[in-house]
Amino acid sequence: MALRRLCAAVVAALLAGLITVAASAPVQAEVQHPRQEWLRKSTAGLFLHWGMFTAPKHLDCAEWERDVTGGGWTPDYWIDEARKLGASYVVLATFHSRLGYARPWPSKIPGSCATQRDLLGELTKAGKAKGVKVILYMTDDPQWHSEQGVQMLDSAAYSAYKGEQVDLTTREGFGKYSYDLFFEVMKNYHDLAGFWIDNDNEYWERNKLYEQIRQLQPTWLLSNNNEDTPIMDTVSNEQKTGMFPSYDYPAATFTPMPRLSEACYKLPNTGDWWYDGGNHAVDTRLNTGRYITNAGSSIKSLMAETPMVNGKMPAQQEAYNNFMSTWVPPIQESIQGVEGAGYLYGGMQPGFWNDGAHGVITINPSTGKQYVHVVTKPRADFVRLRDNGYRVTGVKDLRTGERMRFSQSAGHLTIQGITKWDEYDTVFAVETAGQQGFYTGVKASATSSEDGFPASNLTDGSYETYWDANAAQPVSISLDLGRRKQAAFLAINQRESSPTHARVSFGRPEDSSRIKDYQLTASDDGRDWWHVRTGALPSARGTQFIDIGSQQARFLKLTVLNTWGGPQAPVYFKELKIDEIRVGHSSPRGTQGNALEAEDASRSGSARSEFCAACSGTRQVTGLGGGERNAVTYHDVSVATAGTYSLQLDLTSAAASSVSVSVNGGAPVSVAVPADRADVPDPTSVAVPLNAGRNTVKLFGTGKPLGLDRISVGGLPPANYTPKTTLTVTPHGVQWVAPGQQAVKITARLRLDADDQIDNVSLAPVLPAGWTLTGAPATRASMRLAGLLEGTWTATSPAGQDVGSVSIPVTASFQLLSSGRKVSGTVPVRTRPADRVFVREAEDSANSFGSTGLTSCGSCSGGEKVRNIGGSPDASVTFPNVTVPVAGAYKMFIQFTVNGPRSYFVSVNGGAPVEVKLNGVGNNTPYVAELPVTLNAGANTIKFGNDNAGAPDLDQIAIA
Repeated sequence: MALRRLCAAVVAALLAGLITVAASAPVQAEVQHPRQEWLRKSTAGLFLHWGMFTAPKHLDCAEWERDVTGGGWTPDYWIDEARKLGASYVVLATFHSRLGYARPWPSKIPGSCATQRDLLGELTKAGKAKGVKVILYMTDDPQWHSEQGVQMLDSAAYSAYKGEQVDLTTREGFGKYSYDLFFEVMKNYHDLAGFWIDNDNEYWERNKLYEQIRQLQPTWLLSNNNEDTPIMDTVSNEQKTGMFPSYDYPAATFTPMPRLSEACYKLPNTGDWWYDGGNHAVDTRLNTGRYITNAGSSIKSLMAETPMVNGKMPAQQEAYNNFMSTWVPPIQESIQGVEGAGYLYGGMQPGFWNDGAHGVITINPSTGKQYVHVVTKPRADFVRLRDNGYRVTGVKDLRTGERMRFSQSAGHLTIQGITKWDEYDTVFAVETAGQQGFYTGVKASATSSEDGFPASNLTDGSYETYWDANAAQPVSISLDLGRRKQAAFLAINQRESSPTHARVSFGRPEDSSRIKDYQLTASDDGRDWWHVRTGALPSARGTQFIDIGSQQARFLKLTVLNTWGGPQAPVYFKELKIDEIRVGHSSPRGTQGNALEAEDASRSGSARSEFCAACSGTRQVTGLGGGERNAVTYHDVSVATAGTYSLQLDLTSAAASSVSVSVNGGAPVSVAVPADRADVPDPTSVAVPLNAGRNTVKLFGTGKPLGLDRISVGGLPPANYTPKTTLTVTPHGVQWVAPGQQAVKITARLRLDADDQIDNVSLAPVLPAGWTLTGAPATRASMRLAGLLEGTWTATSPAGQDVGSVSIPVTASFQLLSSGRKVSGTVPVRTRPADRVFVREAEDSANSFGSTGLTSCGSCSGGEKVRNIGGSPDASVTFPNVTVPVAGAYKMFIQFTVNGPRSYFVSVNGGAPVEVKLNGVGNNTPYVAELPVTLNAGANTIKFGNDNAGAPDLDQIAIA
């Protein structure tokens, strides 16, 4: 024992020296480093959660190891399964808080399960032989130490080893224990590729663990879960869901290139991260889509599978791996050794394309070849996407080798005559002759800039420098072309530092900090400005474009009126950052394609063909207005089978108007057309019946004059497709009301977040029987991207009776291509218990949340709770207007969830905080604590927080 303490003292002295050296240099993110190169060239990794609690659970370490070996575990099986997936690395998560803190190596440091067999060494050796790296997962979290009713951390053994008392069930004690394990692993496993670390432990940070890893193993990678920690090589974004399309994982990530980032997600549709005894299904469509869209955003897919005790994958996961082993190789050149296109590496625009198509672009930085990945195929036989100035010279189907017809016009590439669609990803290899049509030497200035992030960064040609708007809105950016020149469009790359999909992740509200509404003006002298265009940009990744026709000006001024993020997500609210803005003067042109050009159709009345720089074929037909006498007629709009189709009309309109379409002499169908520009087309779609074969389609304006660029025919959206909207309904959370008749004020706001047009929009509450409503439905004839509809109503319950338990839906109904759609929110109302004078949910919109966030909780009151309370003064929840009838002493009942010992500090009416110590097992099990409080008559304010440490999650308070 004395010798062990002496050795520990020597090690401590050596580490202290390392700490001194490491502390002398400030920590900065090494965004690019030679040790990262192998991961940059990778597409994917295999994440393996496997340990003592892998089903069937083991509570004895030796028994678990015996069953692992007896079952035939072999490291080559895991390495081979990784290779089937096109994975370059394996992350082994066995020292995991929910898997018994097992260590798959013969550790000399006591404290938790350690195997006699060197499973980690065998895996590392097998991976090295087959070119697959191995990374070791390390947890920071001791809170699950007795989840199974048995203590899995041996404090006594570790204390004896250290010669001091250490409680491994505390964060400090566990930090000390796991800190030692890092050094043991670094000493014994030189062929490891690094550590994957599930968040940070304060002991590690205080003792400069990561800096020492950098010195002792400079080639190893460090990855951190859900945090962009500067010293880490990789930011891992865990289990993002709820996007549209559901596979578009990058929509929920927040890390700009060239920072390495990972998408960490489960392949099985259901179940735990580890094998729970079930053969859970794997959604091939979802997971191939994730795989491709991540590659198209330079994000590595870390796919979690659930090996059984003997290491074998459940049958459906193994079947998916076998499928990938044949599906990936034909397109390997398009997903390995490439980068996401549309960002700092150049390339065309990813995202939503024509007729419901969605996909990404990858680019080979060394050859310049681009790959168009059509993950969701269009409802037509062509794909049309923004070319970003690249002149295309050839297109082929990568899987079949077929040469494809294509055309370029109006800034778009159209790949035509596609009949062979891959079920999951049709890939087109695109050869180009480079990028053209952009000005160089443009100078930028702005009305506001954060120190160190000036407007000059917008046009410096580097995507790694950026302009920060310093939280100003509105804010203006002026672009000086040097002299009067022609300008046709702006290409904008916003900082990819926020998600595009508004969601809640780990209880933290997230939202897009990208441009929503904008105004563009122009000037010759920088003093007198004329209006060019007003509109909205989608909350989308990659290059975004503002078309302006043909403007002759020296100066262009982009005024950002607001951004997509709301105040509920303070980290992203008003946090506009832009990497680059480029001014385009022209676009590549090539052979015209299958679009039905207006100038090629028959014209009548005052309809005439005119030049239009922004139009397909550089022509449009104008003079469409005043009724049927001024029309464009197509005599050969052909489809293979009869049915109802989506007819897209690319129209120009200087004023709000409407367009009518008559098919085969039938009654015209009309649709609204919003005001925009007379020289920049924008799509409007209408549902029309078409016969098999040739059809005659006649179009005319019924209001202000319109111009028509082109039409195209596609299928209708699926019945299950509803354009993305944000419906905000207040009050949020269960409303606990007094006995007797009650009136509830309801406010709702509908925002259209998709680039669709919806018509006949109506927004109103739907009341339970016997209730009455004050206020009419809010309506709009039509809405487009970023359009808003708001309403306020008062719902009153029946006289002479209690509310009981009811829910009041607030429904937005609208039409999409003449087909009905609905989205709803709900206001639940309950009569509070007779022995309570006040009840309110923690998630109620009446409260203030600081930097905390809401999260779902099925067992909680109202199905939600507030998470991330504590750790800083602003991580608190404040209940205003806690109303009681008379001043005096009351009992406050606090409903909460917690795993392990934590505390609230509760302040009433600004008084001294009172500590409330709480304990429990499981973050989904609500408990109730009682606290005596003294309250004033009428309104009171009660605050829950903990400035220095994490507090329990909060479900509800009640006053008796």
